[in-house]
Amino acid sequence: MGSFKNIFAIVFVFCGLLAFSQGSLPPGEYTTKSKSAIKHFEEGLKYYQARNVPEAEKELLKAIKDDDNFIEAHGAYAQLKREKMELEQAEIHYKKAIDINPKFKARTFYDYGEVLFLEAKYDQAKLNLETYLKFERINPNTKEEAEFILMHAKFAAEAIKKPKPFTPINIGPGINTENNEYFPAITGDGKQFLFTRGIPDPQQPGYENEDFYTSTFIEKAWQTAYPIVAINSIGNEGAPTLSADGNIMFFASCSNEYGDYGAEGRKGFGSCDIFYAQKVNGKWTKPRNAGPAVNTANWETQPSFSSDGKTLYFVRGLLSRGNVKQQDIYMSVIGDDGKFSNPVKLSDNVNTPYKEESVFIHPDNQTLYFSSEGHPGFGRLDIFISRRQPDGSWGPAVNLGYPINSIEDDNSLLVGPDGNIAYFSSARKGGFGGLDVYQFELPKDVKPEKITFTKGKIYNAKTKEALEANFELVDLANGTTITQSFSDANGQFFVTLTANKNYMVNVNKPGFLFYSDNFSLKGKETDFTKPYLLEIPLEPIDTGRTVELKNIFFDVNKWDLKPESKAELEKLAAFLAKNPTLKIELGGHTDNSGDKKFNEMLSTNRAKSVYDYVIANGKISAARLSYKGYADKRPKVPNDSPENKAKNRRTEFKVISK
Repeated sequence: MGSFKNIFAIVFVFCGLLAFSQGSLPPGEYTTKSKSAIKHFEEGLKYYQARNVPEAEKELLKAIKDDDNFIEAHGAYAQLKREKMELEQAEIHYKKAIDINPKFKARTFYDYGEVLFLEAKYDQAKLNLETYLKFERINPNTKEEAEFILMHAKFAAEAIKKPKPFTPINIGPGINTENNEYFPAITGDGKQFLFTRGIPDPQQPGYENEDFYTSTFIEKAWQTAYPIVAINSIGNEGAPTLSADGNIMFFASCSNEYGDYGAEGRKGFGSCDIFYAQKVNGKWTKPRNAGPAVNTANWETQPSFSSDGKTLYFVRGLLSRGNVKQQDIYMSVIGDDGKFSNPVKLSDNVNTPYKEESVFIHPDNQTLYFSSEGHPGFGRLDIFISRRQPDGSWGPAVNLGYPINSIEDDNSLLVGPDGNIAYFSSARKGGFGGLDVYQFELPKDVKPEKITFTKGKIYNAKTKEALEANFELVDLANGTTITQSFSDANGQFFVTLTANKNYMVNVNKPGFLFYSDNFSLKGKETDFTKPYLLEIPLEPIDTGRTVELKNIFFDVNKWDLKPESKAELEKLAAFLAKNPTLKIELGGHTDNSGDKKFNEMLSTNRAKSVYDYVIANGKISAARLSYKGYADKRPKVPNDSPENKAKNRRTEFKVISK
């Protein structure tokens, strides 16, 4: 199904004009009796066959001048004008051919409707395409294309009557220059902006070298961008994406005629591959290929890295005789071994038989923006949004609407982490030259989920030394890992979070005790400019050390584990599996309210519930675990307030031996 390439590239061959010499008449007969008109018409066809378009145009105009009711001449001239994208003239002559005799050739209604669509005259296009489809015995391929354009025309005709607010603003000289700036990316706190700039090569007129530049937002303005020297090469780099903390970059690099990827010799698997680099102590490492799971002999580009720290979305196109076909959006997940899984193509709610590109996963990890030719739109590439469903699948694609989308190609949308501002590139008038980056306020109905961000520090509880450690943030409602990442050499980390949820934070590092905690953003007004701060002290593993399991939940006076306890218990089991010599005692504790004997039974049974779960589901030997109920005998704080009593109701484990 290559309709859009036929419709919008509009590459015609001689038979396109010749078709109008046939119509509904016998071979050799025309709708004119004028011999001079026929002579000019046939001369025009010969010139066109020889690809002498100017002379073909002159002869066809002479034929029309000799007989203004010569249908074939009007149709052929319209075809020629359509090929040259002189759509107003094509429209005039298609209409003239139909007005003379609507029944002469059914295909004229299709061609006329297509031109009207390209002129964004959607209502008129719809009428003519519907007329064409009512004819009997029409070409099946053309019928399919007409139905496809009609789908778009129906959508566009209604959508254009309900315009969305759209006021693009140039984001300024810190980023935009007389050169082309495009493919923007941004960090999770909205402070660091990364983009591609095309630098003209004075030695090769018309050629641009694509490099990465970055800018920092200070005092309400983007500062002068500077090149990322460690990544840029003599080859082209493009389509960057950043992890939420700005410490991992994925990008596309395409091989040159020598088969490498610029000065760094970035060997790949195909024409374009995805590479990545990490920022260590403020400096970017040498880029590495993302590997054979992501990259193939085909065309992989336009990556977008999710804020969960493990999911990569990208575009893959199949190479056929040097051309890229079947562009679709794929996703791959980094496993526990640090390698990407085999990519999975996203569902039909996102991908179509036509072209998809410019995928962007918002830091909320729930909202996907992408461009597509296949979903109902205004023609060519339009930008769409798809939202993650409760079962994890992607919902139906929704067009962002007019005038955000138009009859032109619309793509490369970046939505800022706060969800209010979107960025795109345009060569519209009033800029600094070439493609500039613009911003606009995103309409409410296509905004992502509201998010905030969390900053934290992990350190040794005894020495206060900063620690590099793995950590996870888990949605307690469903046990889904929201973010999986690591702290840097300074022990610091940065993650984005969807607001109005309860979270568990789990940290693990060899030689240190299991750590977990929880915090709630439910019902709280989150200010995107003020991060949620976490201080995480890790205790070295030692006999006698005690750890509170802060994400074990029970109903009042019951010992049945609540579903939201599962995530914590699995982390505990994983910790024990990684430390196979460790033996622990699980302890249950209550406050001093109620009957003493009941509290002893309650605390014992709660500890036993955790014991049973870890043995049964974590496959940990019972010989390594014991349990005991302490009731209110070991309070953390005095039982003198409801808040303190809540702190005393807890589940812990103590290291018996290591």
